[in-house]
Amino acid sequence: MKKFLSVLAALTLSVSMLAGCGNKANQTEPSAVPESSQAAESASETVPAAPEASEQESSTAETAETAAVTGEETTVRVMALKGPTAMGMVKLMDTAEAGPVNGNAYEFTIAASADEVTPKLVQGDADIAAVPANLASVLYNNTEGKIQVLAVNTLGVLYIVESGDTVQSAADLKGKTIYASGKGSTPEYALNYILSSNGIDPEKDVTIEWKSEHSECVAALASDEGGIAMLPQPFVTTAQSKNDKIRIALDMTKEWDALQKDAENPSALITGVVVVRSDFAAENPDAVNAFLDSYKESVDYVNGNTEDAAALIEKYDIVPAAVAVKALPYCNITFIEGSEMKEKLSGYLSVLSDQNPKAVGGTLPADDFYYSR
Repeated sequence: MKKFLSVLAALTLSVSMLAGCGNKANQTEPSAVPESSQAAESASETVPAAPEASEQESSTAETAETAAVTGEETTVRVMALKGPTAMGMVKLMDTAEAGPVNGNAYEFTIAASADEVTPKLVQGDADIAAVPANLASVLYNNTEGKIQVLAVNTLGVLYIVESGDTVQSAADLKGKTIYASGKGSTPEYALNYILSSNGIDPEKDVTIEWKSEHSECVAALASDEGGIAMLPQPFVTTAQSKNDKIRIALDMTKEWDALQKDAENPSALITGVVVVRSDFAAENPDAVNAFLDSYKESVDYVNGNTEDAAALIEKYDIVPAAVAVKALPYCNITFIEGSEMKEKLSGYLSVLSDQNPKAVGGTLPADDFYYSR
């Protein structure tokens, strides 16, 4: 059990910037991973112990059996982060307030950071969760396959912005200072990949000032007349609302796609995915498939009804409607499942693994990581 808790504490390494895409006023940043086993055990003391596997499986099986006998709907506990992943769910959240949707009674929780989600998911207190893409792989590896990915829900939301006009291509970043947050997670790996692929050494040819929060990058950008920052949406929109001279210089998703166009198996820059506990999926396949259908409908609604979706996004305290209206077209909210999901996500994880195997949990996930219906 002590080993399990140490592993659970270590999972916070993979917290991505997805939480940063929401309202940072109430957000906490992930803590660094302790280097010593003693420190790891100390950090894990704040996380309640997970139930024994047999106890958890028995409880879940009894719940499923009771529901089948009584004809009641299946309760599905869903967690998302303040940002694009939660934005894509708002229509489903709103519909679910009136009662069960396609046989599922939903309990939604919006978290400020991924390290709030991880223990709930691993210990069986959440069934489905939207998490950073590489964290899904780390969870899969560290729980011995107890987590599966259902769908890609957010493509790249990262942008290089500046208040000047000096950056027209990735090559122009050489010699520059870049403000960024998300060290040790998706933003760092994406930036390093794009820099190095354009002949720029991230360690020698640029100065990257890592901040603990995206809001700190916005502040640094505001105080530096010629500043350059890597920011996710909707923080780009927030920065522009404070300084109308700030412009989007590079779309990191387009830069990634340009580098991948001639690859044998092209990958995509992926920010977030939605995952499920494999035990829950095995015991409730109809509920999981119903969720996927409802979630896709919600994503389609959000992408097709910007103003109405922005009102719902404000209703659930994700970001203000005024920010959401401007940011939504740049948030790359999507829904990709099945073979296309596997192709894009496996390629993305492979790029991260080439940089640092720890970014994906030590090894690339096996085929059973990818849920298929």
